[in-house]
Amino acid sequence: MNKNYYAVIMAGGVGSRFWPLSTQGYPKQFHDLLGSGQTLIQKTFSRLNRFIPKENILVLTNERYKELVLEQLVDVKEDQVILEPARRNTAPCVLYASLKILKKNPNALMLVAPSDHWIEDEFTFEKNIKRCFEECAQKEILMTLGVKPTFPNTGYGYIEFKKKSGVEIKKVRQFREKPDYETAKIFLTKGNFLWNAGIFVWGVRSIVNAFQKFQPELYTLFAQGMQVYNSDNESDFIAENYEKAQDISIDYAILEHAKNIHVLLAGFDWNDLGTWGSLYNELEKDGNQNAILNAKTLLTNSNRNIIKTGPGKIVVMEGLNDYIVVDKDNILLVYPKEKEQDIKTVLVSVKQKLGDHLI
Repeated sequence: MNKNYYAVIMAGGVGSRFWPLSTQGYPKQFHDLLGSGQTLIQKTFSRLNRFIPKENILVLTNERYKELVLEQLVDVKEDQVILEPARRNTAPCVLYASLKILKKNPNALMLVAPSDHWIEDEFTFEKNIKRCFEECAQKEILMTLGVKPTFPNTGYGYIEFKKKSGVEIKKVRQFREKPDYETAKIFLTKGNFLWNAGIFVWGVRSIVNAFQKFQPELYTLFAQGMQVYNSDNESDFIAENYEKAQDISIDYAILEHAKNIHVLLAGFDWNDLGTWGSLYNELEKDGNQNAILNAKTLLTNSNRNIIKTGPGKIVVMEGLNDYIVVDKDNILLVYPKEKEQDIKTVLVSVKQKLGDHLI
């Protein structure tokens, strides 16, 4: 394995659209959603460890998930878990991780990837990432992977690339926010829009230079800790300074400003597993297109549902179509799939009426 290859797994999210399975205390990345025998974060780690040394894989997460990470990733040592003492979005934690890697290896090539995505073709994933690494080793560019859209999805951000650019690697024109349905249809007709997979590759010097240029205050804040990074004094510095960081995403902080961003069209199928509906798309179905996890079911006139319960739970349904049915502990969710994006909003009402412990 190339010792200059590094990866940062982003594992601090709550996954609130997967409530009630995913909660603040036990988010979706620590669950085996696909019934594969591995949790999502375990699948991500093993996928990266095919070509990145295990000691070069860092995990960015919230302080409260430290023990879950160490319990599920037995090859990860405690100093590979980067803890956020406060939620400040993705830019501060990416900069923090980048500076730690820069101090250890100034020639590092760095992959940033979410912990909860579904990628089946791991061989092609490896091939694509290595291609990005090669490009970033030769040029001071920032790279991302884009996925060819198959329908006008309103749940993903999009990458617009310049049509008259490279054959394999395209120059990014701009990143687009999640569109409404009509706008998404227009994107597909234009032919130069890709789904934003949220997977980034760059040389560690390149991304640190970008922060220094476009986010000087944020850079200065974290650069003050260079002497203590990767030492026993690091945690004290972070505890004192991290919450001072601006709450800003890597997209707004860097990607909207940088002119040296390129995109490689991913050659593998991809799903961000952001909602119950996206999980439904990846699961095996019965003859009536119902996806069933753990439950024992008696279903009549019921089609295209996703049903998730504890092992052996008996579920009897009549005349229910296109619903999410999730039974976990003392919570039962029965919700239309077409409104799955609203589950996150529903949690606000649940929290207000029934208490924080359910979320």
